[in-house]
Amino acid sequence: MSQSSIEAEAEFNAYAAEYDALLAQGISISGEDKNYFASGRVVWLARCLACLQKHPRTAMDFGCGTGSATPFLLNELKLDELVGLDASVQSLAIARHAHGNRARFVPLAEYRPEGLFDLVFCNGVFHHIPPGDRIAAIGTVYSSLRPGGLFALWENNPWNPGTRYIMHRITFDRNAVTLSPPAACRLLGECGFEIIRTDFLFFFPRFLSWLRPLEPGLARLPLGAQYQILCRKPEGMG
Repeated sequence: MSQSSIEAEAEFNAYAAEYDALLAQGISISGEDKNYFASGRVVWLARCLACLQKHPRTAMDFGCGTGSATPFLLNELKLDELVGLDASVQSLAIARHAHGNRARFVPLAEYRPEGLFDLVFCNGVFHHIPPGDRIAAIGTVYSSLRPGGLFALWENNPWNPGTRYIMHRITFDRNAVTLSPPAACRLLGECGFEIIRTDFLFFFPRFLSWLRPLEPGLARLPLGAQYQILCRKPEGMG
């Protein structure tokens, strides 16, 4: 682990107890809470999986933090097994307390990929990973997936002015190095993934919620607050 990664881990250990409060403060200008976005991401992913006629049974939440996505992944995707992985042991302790009866949570330092997962989900993690360490992180995801397994990478869209403003409002996001959609696609391709689709989501704040039924039709417009890149580990690859 690089020195910058160790520093990032220490930072999130320090923020673990107040993570939700700091996040809520930052996103409050949208009029929504964290569950609106957590649910929206997983519902969109489920929609994409249905289009592909894929029904993953085992999944990993890479960089799960305090486990905010856990109930949505389990309930919406009907998973048999979910493993949350994170570098912050304090965040994992909170996740275990909240969801330990439904999912397993593993420190990154103790994890060894075995190539068994059908799906890896990741939200808002890579802008906290130092650029020099991102290929290694994607390599861990790649090695965790079975051949043909899917990786759903969600990231904050740096092309959205509202996203940049919200990140500035959140203490642990102020110094993050954002990752543009083309840069993310390049990294994934370099690590062996096949890109299936890129979608953008969360266009309208709550006061414009009456426009949200339009969002599926806008998903290819690169202006949503977040984007998802759905990609595949090629069949026949160990």
